[in-house]
Amino acid sequence: MRVLQACMMYVVAAWAMICDMTDGAAGAGSDSDGADAWRARLGWAFGLIADNATEREVALAHLHGARGNARAALDRWNELWLLTRPLGPEEQYQEPAFKRAYEVYADMCSRTLPEALWVSEDAYGPRSPYALLFLEWEARFPREWTECAKAWGTKQSLIRHMAAAEHDQPTRAKLIDLVAIVVQRAYRCKDREYVRVARAVDGEDLRHRLGTAAASDNPWARLHAGYVLWLLDHPEIPNTRRTWRTWVAGTSGRRHGSSAPYG
Repeated sequence: MRVLQACMMYVVAAWAMICDMTDGAAGAGSDSDGADAWRARLGWAFGLIADNATEREVALAHLHGARGNARAALDRWNELWLLTRPLGPEEQYQEPAFKRAYEVYADMCSRTLPEALWVSEDAYGPRSPYALLFLEWEARFPREWTECAKAWGTKQSLIRHMAAAEHDQPTRAKLIDLVAIVVQRAYRCKDREYVRVARAVDGEDLRHRLGTAAASDNPWARLHAGYVLWLLDHPEIPNTRRTWRTWVAGTSGRRHGSSAPYG
């Protein structure tokens, strides 16, 4: 028990020091940065959603290198963590070489995806275009996203934050595009979260696109778009797995169903 308590005290103290160091590294991908700083670090990432396959290949190569740099910086930080551990948590996290290794790691993370998106929960500000980029990349090029930067928790978090914010017209239009894309495919992890977005940007333009999808020959579109439209008409109904299964079970006349959980 005493050993466990000692370990817990060490972890708490270490976490407090990391938080202090994170504050000191603000500017390496934080929301305190301006749009120009974000663009300098991540402007290349828009190539991930380019229509041109060659442009995407260039961006993917850049991503591979950037993630490799972040991993190498993490390895160095971990190495110094082991070397300086005998100092104790307070002195360890103030040791100059250790602090510098963390700063390098934070900077490398700010230059790649999805790590750069983990700095804040704010849906506004300079991070917003890159949150949308990450979601659009997953929606339009799911295989490349899965192979190169799969992060289901990040996807879920970004969708929730984007759904909770007020947006300008270009951002609202992009979110409508994402909903329209997602309802036309077989279910992917965390797609259910897009119901939040649909409810946040509900309007004639979204309902028209969902109605078109629900009336199409695409069985997934008919199923998913119909479900989202039904939830838009019934805002009091929660978007849960049970609701999904109940709706599927009660839907007749479809040519394709899904027994997979919508969650």
